[in-house]
Amino acid sequence: MPSVCFDLNITDGVAHIVLKRGNELNTMVPAFWQELPEMVRGIDAGAEARVIVISSTGKHFTAGMDLSVFDLTGSLLESDPDDPQYIGQRREAFRRLIAALQDTFNVLEAARIPVLVAVQGGCIGGGMDLISATDIRYCTRDAFFCIHEINVGMTADVGTFPRLCHLIPQGWVREMAYTGRQLTADKAKEIGLVNEVYETQAQMLEAVLATACEIASKAPLAVAGSKVILNYARDHSIADGLDYIATWQAGMFQPADIVEGMAAQGEKRTPTYRDLQAIKKTL
Repeated sequence: MPSVCFDLNITDGVAHIVLKRGNELNTMVPAFWQELPEMVRGIDAGAEARVIVISSTGKHFTAGMDLSVFDLTGSLLESDPDDPQYIGQRREAFRRLIAALQDTFNVLEAARIPVLVAVQGGCIGGGMDLISATDIRYCTRDAFFCIHEINVGMTADVGTFPRLCHLIPQGWVREMAYTGRQLTADKAKEIGLVNEVYETQAQMLEAVLATACEIASKAPLAVAGSKVILNYARDHSIADGLDYIATWQAGMFQPADIVEGMAAQGEKRTPTYRDLQAIKKTL
């Protein structure tokens, strides 16, 4: 069945996921929250690519959560308004709904392969939740970033705060969170939210896809291990991180890849590595 929100192209080990509703500002309609995790999980579990790149179309990367999703959450909270004694049940269901929305972006972090994102124009609200779950971020000169939820009377709840605090200084997170101001592309690079700023989207996509291809040329198991350890180190102490990488290496050390990598360097050729193994859906 064709996707409502995305186009997908897989070439040379790079899966390029493109938000395709540019005329609608790529708002995150209900289909978005189903299609993105299904697409990413399929690529990852099937070992269909070695890197994922997410980009967009139109003037803005995304204007964030669509009003139809807010209508869904509102109807859940307002059901049975004449029966307040069961508010606990409604609140528990609402909490589950938020967790399901969070899982849409959790899959980007949980994927075995790196996820790169290329942002043009506005990255608003849910867009911040999305990009904060990726491995590397890039943008165009006209890009801007906004934790918009505060401007509509709510607290961001789909992943921005837990992750953004690890990406940029706390002062900037809090200023964006409390004021809803837009962060410019140049400031985003200055404080480390993005790695590079490009003048045009075409230049950005050319550079980002080239970086993705470079990553895809590396040993997939070593790249996957690097992502696991980097995520673990972010959330744990140095001592815990050192212990965990020793355990990982004891189980995942791959002599064949090292031999191939060194031979390729000596012979001045591109190394050939085995892909990650596909994960069976059922036992």
